[in-house]
Formats: sequence, structure tokens, C-alpha cells
Amino acid sequence: MSTIFFAQLKKELRRPLFMILLIGASVGVTLLFTGSTQAPMQVAIFSEEVSQDVLDNWEEKLNGNSSFQFETKEAAEALEDVKEGRRDLAIRINNNDYQVVTSSEFPEIAYVEQHVQKAFHEEAMMKAAVSQADNPENMREELEGYLENPPLKIEVSSLKTDDLNNYDIKTQLAFAFALLVAMFLIGFRISNILKDKVTGVRNRILLSPISKTQMYLGYISYSMMIGTIQTLIVFLIFQNFMNYDLGDNFAMLVVITIIFSFSMASIAMLITGMLRTPEQFLAIYPSVIPLLPVISGAYMMPGALTNPVLNFIGDLFPISHAMNAFVEVAFFNPDWIELLKPIVFMLLIGVIAMGIGINLMERRSA
Repeated sequence: MSTIFFAQLKKELRRPLFMILLIGASVGVTLLFTGSTQAPMQVAIFSEEVSQDVLDNWEEKLNGNSSFQFETKEAAEALEDVKEGRRDLAIRINNNDYQVVTSSEFPEIAYVEQHVQKAFHEEAMMKAAVSQADNPENMREELEGYLENPPLKIEVSSLKTDDLNNYDIKTQLAFAFALLVAMFLIGFRISNILKDKVTGVRNRILLSPISKTQMYLGYISYSMMIGTIQTLIVFLIFQNFMNYDLGDNFAMLVVITIIFSFSMASIAMLITGMLRTPEQFLAIYPSVIPLLPVISGAYMMPGALTNPVLNFIGDLFPISHAMNAFVEVAFFNPDWIELLKPIVFMLLIGVIAMGIGINLMERRSA
């Protein structure tokens, strides 16, 4: 086992550029789709109808959310910034409503619009109450005082955490793209079995004192190791240099990553067992793997994928369960019991796929 493992490691050390490029790709693609670090999103607000004083009041009301930073701009400047891509979106304030101005679709639009809609709804209710009063000015001051210091407060908490607003799609995408690259890296390292089989190296290995079990363990353990290291390096980069909040228990992320690497190595072994040549692997594997995060809903908010067929197919692959576990760790601070379900499913997928894959490999070699 160790002979095969270190032989694969020496190959990696002689040509480390491929792994370095994949690590860079994980970080780069995530930043491309999420927009750099997790600083508050800058949102311009402007108006062609209301006065500057009213616009300043709206700026003060809207800046109650730490995820977004609203600032007033001239209408022409705000529209030009959106058009040229300097800002993702702007909010046009009208007398009684608002309009979102954006040049592209991205997940944060829904959060910004929800925040603005809530503020406008509260203002509409305030105006309706004030319009019914005999003394509107005093009524408005009284209502604003009640809102700032209400006589009764209601606290809402989750079963898993007291913070219901800590979900961030950027963190989920960081996990998703790291696992996507890990799946490619693990698969390409497992495919070395086919390369060694075609070149005759496998036959020479079997003529040596190394058994088949040791041979397969060498390939599998190395693929797991390289996939785990790559993924954890990406996580450390995001956590320490990009200010991404990956949760308070990094040990859980390590365990989940190791189990995912085993399960994904098993899937790669299954696909390898179905094929005869490295060329077939390079044609099929890179075409199938990018579809798995899409089917599993890895790029979507939890609960967004409701199609039962896609959910069933997604659950057959480890990335679905790994993403569930990572999201739990990042946002809900679970204990080990709560992670047991996705971990067991990944282990089950890994054991079944590994058994079938090695069986197919041996039948084709016979």
C-alpha cells in the first residue's frame, strides 16, 4: 500500500502545478461569482421625485442591516455606476414606492429587495396610522417612540441557533466550488489505475509482493489524501484571508471533508470500473461531474430545489450530503449527532460504490 501511495506522491511532487491551479480555481471561481470578500454590499439610492431631505431619511432607515450599506447618490451617477458595473444595483425612491435597478441577476437581489420592501411597508403603515389622527405630527412622534422602545418585545429563535439571519450564499458557494474542484482532483488521481493498466504498470505491480488489496488501498488512500488537503487549503484561505465565516468548529469540517473524499473516490472508482481506457475516462468524467452540484442544489439556497426527481438523484451522490453537513456547521453550530445522518449516507454511498467499482475493474481485467 505504502509503495503505491508514495509512488503517486512522487508524481505529484514532480508536477505540482496542476494541484496549485485547481486550488487557485476554487478561490477564483468563488470570488468571481460572489464578488470578492464579505464586506457589506454598497447600494446606491436615488430619486427624481422626492427631496434630498426625504432621501436622507430613507438612507437612515435602510442602513439598519449590516449586510448592506445604502448611500444617496445623484440619479445620473447611480444609473451610470450600475450600467458600467461599478455597483451591482441601485434603488430608485419614488413618492409611494421604489424600483430596483440592476444590470444582472444574482442571489443578493432578493435579500436587498426584501429589506427595502420591509422598510416601505413599515412607512406605509405609519402614514396610514398618522392620517387617521387628529394631530398627525404628535401621532408620528409617538409611534416612532413606541417603535424605538416598544412596551412588549418578541424574541424569535431557531431550534438550532438563536441567529436566524446568519445565512450567506457566499459561504455556501465557497463550499460548493471547493468540492467541485476536489471531485475533479480525486477523479483524475483514481484514473491513474486505468493509466497504469494500459501501460502495463499494473501487471508489474501484481507480479511484485504487493497484493491487489494493497494496490487498491494505495490508489484510494492517495486520492483521498490529495482531495482532503486541497479542500482544506481552500477552506483555510477563505477563512483566514477572505474573512469568510465557516463556522466555529473547523474539526467538523475536517471530518466531513475526509468522509466526502472517501465517498467521492468510490464514485470515481465506480466510473473507472465501467471504462477501459484513460481517454474514455477523460471524455466522460469531466462531462458528468459538473452536473452533480447542479442536480444536488449546491449552488442554490437550502430548500430552493423542490423537484422530487432531482432531489432523489442528487441524494445518490456524496456532494448533496456533504453540502448539507457544511451548511449545518457554518450556520447552525450543530453537535456530532446532528451530523450523523449526512455522514452515514456518505459512508454508505462510498462503501457500495467502492465495492461495485472494484468488482467491475477486476472483471474487465480478467
